[in-house]
Amino acid sequence: MAESTHNVQFEIDSGSCVACLSCVRECPVHAIAVDGESVKIVDDACVRCGACVPACPHDAVDVLGDLGRALELASRGDAVLLLSVEAEVFFHPLKPEQLINACYRAGFQTVQRGVVGDELVAEEYLRLWKDGGWGTMIRSTCPIIVEKVRSEYPRLTPYLAPVKNPVSAELAYIRKQHGEDVNVVYAGVCLGESEDLASTITFPELDQLFRARGVDPASEPTYFTRVPEERRRHIGLAGGLPLPVLEEVPQSSRRFRKIRRDMNQLDVIDKAVTEDGIDLGFVDILPCEGCLDHPLMGPREELFWRRDVLEKAEPPRSNEPILDDEIEIDLAKEFVPMTNQDSPPEEVIAEVIEQIGTAAGGKAWDCGACGYRTCRKFATAFLKGRATYRQCPPYQERAVKEAQDEAATDVLTGLSTFRVLQDQLRHEVARSGRSGDSFGVLFADLDHFKEINDIHGHSAGNLVIKTVADVLRTKTRSSDLAARYGGDEFVVLLLGTDVIGAKGVAEQILQAVRDAGVDAGFPEGAVSVSIGVTCYKPGPVGASPPDLLEMADRALYRAKAAGGNRIEVEDYEVDSFVR
Repeated sequence: MAESTHNVQFEIDSGSCVACLSCVRECPVHAIAVDGESVKIVDDACVRCGACVPACPHDAVDVLGDLGRALELASRGDAVLLLSVEAEVFFHPLKPEQLINACYRAGFQTVQRGVVGDELVAEEYLRLWKDGGWGTMIRSTCPIIVEKVRSEYPRLTPYLAPVKNPVSAELAYIRKQHGEDVNVVYAGVCLGESEDLASTITFPELDQLFRARGVDPASEPTYFTRVPEERRRHIGLAGGLPLPVLEEVPQSSRRFRKIRRDMNQLDVIDKAVTEDGIDLGFVDILPCEGCLDHPLMGPREELFWRRDVLEKAEPPRSNEPILDDEIEIDLAKEFVPMTNQDSPPEEVIAEVIEQIGTAAGGKAWDCGACGYRTCRKFATAFLKGRATYRQCPPYQERAVKEAQDEAATDVLTGLSTFRVLQDQLRHEVARSGRSGDSFGVLFADLDHFKEINDIHGHSAGNLVIKTVADVLRTKTRSSDLAARYGGDEFVVLLLGTDVIGAKGVAEQILQAVRDAGVDAGFPEGAVSVSIGVTCYKPGPVGASPPDLLEMADRALYRAKAAGGNRIEVEDYEVDSFVR
């Protein structure tokens, strides 16, 4: 038996990757693992679909075939090259004859074009179609769809068409022709289609192979220098669909359903077939518009140009079958659902979902923005190291809000922070300038706070601070602002209040703090505050507003100097602040 290996690797260049997670969201089989800022492709889960390549805005995904092995086999001169028909687009404007001649000159003994595999699979599909007793059959030529069904929709696995993909079919055909020991090199874009190939390379690597072998395809003759292998199709289309089926059924046929670029339709198909018992006929579902639409073929907007190039390069269809009747190929393929034996425990999944949070009504978000259809699937992937909270918009939105709340709220007291106080103070000065309303400012400081800490301990000190905060909340309105300035200092903004009203509120706070201290178990007079009071009074246009916190602080200083547990007022004349 010829040597074989799974020899195409999709790798992320850590030097170029910035962990933007675009590839994670686009991977249809969730084969990309995330660990902090590290992103890597899980080889065992990767189906080589290439969706991650154009998804990455930083060109950080490398596709590496086994070019070294292909070069070795070409130099030996006894390997067969299975050249995907899309090569004629990649190497355009070379003539097909020049490309085939270059492959022979590079050392391959035979160059197959992929149409034989399509014909083999098309004949088998046509046989199944005519049999008609299958109810529902899902096209199985695309490894992405197959792996998606096996892993995420296991109930649909029995409905996958029991047929090999075209590459595997042609590989078996080649070995019937050239012997079981022949080494076959595949060059194309459907890189995950068979693990029995001796080497798999991309089109850019085939170009490198030409250069390494000293071959210039552009210098090759524009006619075949050797009799080429079959290039014509009979009933097969690209991917193995039989042309007679498409000619027989209209687009609206109940026996044939074509779905492109919408794998979410598998949800609908799963329910219809496995729960509702509906026969859907032949379901032709693909994640793209075929191999010409493959991510490795270039930008999607060039799809119609690529189709035009290939249509002009393809020879006319053969009126007769192109397959050798004497070569019998077993095209049967059995698909087995993937088992989820390593699924995380339910309680751990529930913990992740709890971290994400729920939408209105208490239901899971299930928004799909993370790349997973449900929060549960995301949680499972997260616990397997295949996802990160960075992918989850609801989690990120909540985290941002909590961070904003944390920055706006003092942890110990629940009052506003100094930053919020500064912003609100500027806002109120501007608002008062427009409305003509005054507002009061109280600057409060605990008396003898160091002694409380020294005698009763820091936990008692924290209790006193929280007690004062509770008093400020109860003695102010919801429209006012109470903030912890820092340490044992507090500032209160009293909206729509003049200096007399502000002093009245300060007196209430002074008494309430003394009473609360006693209620908290401290001796009479052990807990008290000193308060400095001032008031902002809007001036005429051109007036420069005073530094209200500085004025209130000066009043507070006088109250402390007078023994504490008292109120002092700092007032001013508006005219003194006119420029």
